[in-house]
Amino acid sequence: MIPRISRRRMLAASLSTCVLPAFIPHALGEQSPNNRLRIGCIGLGGMGRGDVHGHKHFAELAAFCDVDAARLASAAREFDLKGETYSDYRRVLDRDDIDVIACATPDHWHVRISIDAMKSGKHVFCQKPLTLTVDEGFVIRRACEKYRKVFQVGTQQRADFVRFLRAVNMCHKEILGKIRKTIVGLPASPNPSAPTGPFAVESVPEGLDWNMWLGQAPYTEYIAKRCHGSFRYWFEYASGVIADWGAHHIDIALWALGMDKKGTGPVSIDGRDAKGPNDFDEKGMPIDLYSFNTPNDFQFVVRFADESEMYITTRADNGILFEGDNGRIFVNRERITGKPVEEAWDKDRYTDDDRRALYKGCPPMGHKANFYHCIRNGGETVSDPISHVQSMTIAHLCGIAARLKREIRWNPVEECVEGDALAQSMLAREQRAGFEISY
Repeated sequence: MIPRISRRRMLAASLSTCVLPAFIPHALGEQSPNNRLRIGCIGLGGMGRGDVHGHKHFAELAAFCDVDAARLASAAREFDLKGETYSDYRRVLDRDDIDVIACATPDHWHVRISIDAMKSGKHVFCQKPLTLTVDEGFVIRRACEKYRKVFQVGTQQRADFVRFLRAVNMCHKEILGKIRKTIVGLPASPNPSAPTGPFAVESVPEGLDWNMWLGQAPYTEYIAKRCHGSFRYWFEYASGVIADWGAHHIDIALWALGMDKKGTGPVSIDGRDAKGPNDFDEKGMPIDLYSFNTPNDFQFVVRFADESEMYITTRADNGILFEGDNGRIFVNRERITGKPVEEAWDKDRYTDDDRRALYKGCPPMGHKANFYHCIRNGGETVSDPISHVQSMTIAHLCGIAARLKREIRWNPVEECVEGDALAQSMLAREQRAGFEISY
């Protein structure tokens, strides 16, 4: 008798022998229908739909999922979805004919959905910020090591070899000399002059599963500003702009400094110069439950064992400034500037081989193309979850230091707070019954 072979096993075998045309970003989208990967997209807000536009070039849209029925129906119409729609992400994961999961939910759902997807045998593209807490970083690392699926975090600056990778290469090659100071400039968000609360309690909109939206977070009455569009300004679901934009800029800074590996990182984080629309009690809990509670005006001082410093601030240009013994450069999404750039100090020291090395041996290509290249050809994605955890750890430690209004000491090797039991206890949060994360 001929043994039955599942579609997943057959596709895995075919992918092991597939060769990707290295520099054609849409090459995977031109595969024959029988050989195309199939994707389920979970979370269909603005970022989720933006991701769908990218993924559709590489994979067949097999399923959409959102806890908001109106968003789900609108996205299905926009993309003329031929697949199924779901309100519960677990139904998407139950399907053996889906190979890839794209997760673009609010931050507090990222780790659970990503782990459940890997458990079900699927590769994961998850939007940033990947984690809600420091402890979730430890959990997602262990899960990735256990399930060994291809995983890309949506920090697309890692695929910008014109600006960001050139800056990282300059630092790695010590063209600027020893980096003494790094300034990570983040936008003030929400704008300090915009309304920040208190906001009124409202009825839950028809078609929105508010209980499911809240997930692991504490149950609370529905406030529109806690939900779509502004959930990141509540610690219950995110860490504000510190993790939102910090997921990009802190990540690039740590990569350039060689601090994006497990066991590296800061020794202290000073959060005394952080302001926001809410006050906190002695345990770091927000006093006003009806107003935003993440900082929007801050300057964190992050110190490393080699006596270098990183300033994470809303009081500088949006981007990253590296100051070395020999020179300094500034980089953001629009430009890379500074004397070392204008005079091309990196001439003949930023080659195709250098770029490929930064891409971990893969040819330079677009962010999503890199993800699908790794699925078909093996290798590690340019924005892997293990390195991403390093930037998230700093972002969440900044949030803790801001809530406690003090400097905290961090042991990057043992990954714990030293001499501050309350701060240590805030590395993790209680998860609501029924929404616990496990791997």
